[in-house]
Amino acid sequence: MTGELDLYGVFVPCLAAWMLLAFLISLVARGILDRIGFYRLVWHRPLFDLALYVVLLGCVVSVALPLMS
Repeated sequence: MTGELDLYGVFVPCLAAWMLLAFLISLVARGILDRIGFYRLVWHRPLFDLALYVVLLGCVVSVALPLMS
């Protein structure tokens, strides 16, 4: 395992792909949380969104690492 993906001759770090996937999941989760009114309970929405993204990125990486080896 080299830690890179080969996309038509361009080497992209795996972390970049995982970050993109976590961002897309975060967009969906933020939409759901906004629709159900969860953000009324949140004190600082941008800080919460960043924390949500970091937690989702950790989950994506922890799921993807065993699949890569």
